[in-house]
Amino acid sequence: MTAVTNFRTRGARSLAWHVGALAVLAVVLYPVVWVIGASFKPGEDIIGSLDLLPTEVVTENYTRLTEGIADIPISTFFVNSVLVAGGSVLGVLFSCSLAAYAFSRIRFAGRNLMFTLMIGTLLLPYHVLLIPQYVLFQKLGLIDSYAPLLLGKYLAVEAFFVFLMVQFMRNLPKELDEAARLDGCGHLRIYWSIMLPLCRPALITSAIFTFINAWNDFMGPLIYLNTPDKYTVALGLKMFVDQEGVADYGGMISMSLVALLPVLAFFLAFQRYLIDGMATSGLKG
Repeated sequence: MTAVTNFRTRGARSLAWHVGALAVLAVVLYPVVWVIGASFKPGEDIIGSLDLLPTEVVTENYTRLTEGIADIPISTFFVNSVLVAGGSVLGVLFSCSLAAYAFSRIRFAGRNLMFTLMIGTLLLPYHVLLIPQYVLFQKLGLIDSYAPLLLGKYLAVEAFFVFLMVQFMRNLPKELDEAARLDGCGHLRIYWSIMLPLCRPALITSAIFTFINAWNDFMGPLIYLNTPDKYTVALGLKMFVDQEGVADYGGMISMSLVALLPVLAFFLAFQRYLIDGMATSGLKG
């Protein structure tokens, strides 16, 4: 009887766990299903209707995207976003990995203090730095360009990614550096030929988060870009609302779904490295 009771108890707990998991999944997926369904509804039925799925499927929201927004092709926004996101990824991978190598493998005066100050920048809200950064870029004449969005990426200001790579590199054996020095390698050769290949999971993890953050960034382009031809996808969505406050919800939602595809493709292409980058030491066997 005890075995039967334990079996029933475990079965009840398993059933409750699965029901709870399905309930949470339904809550998480509800907005996604709503957006997909709304993209196939007429614009006037999106806000007023309570139906999750469209009663009549229409595709004009997607076909209207081919006409562009305010005489600007939709492809322009995507090209701009690719430039910003791709440039951000390259900048973060180069500058943050170089800074991480210095913090983790080179001994120099004030290293611990500088590393602590760098980590402390994570506590600063973005809005605290917004005005001084804007004034600086305005004095340099860089407003309405992509420089304010990309310059910091090449100066290792992303403290989280520097910290991630530092922790990864610290777990790599010091014997690798010593063997390379015996072969006549300097710091740049060790960094390029040894550290970067072994840190591939951390680099790809940083690339995934950087690409997603840059692609979805709305505040940065809103502050620094003034010309519609330079808008990114996130800022281009704002153009579906005209000056009188009338919104084209159908076009906005359909473009939002299309804008998810590059992010989803980038994530799926490299997601198998994500857990490795967060949890492993970079060595196998």
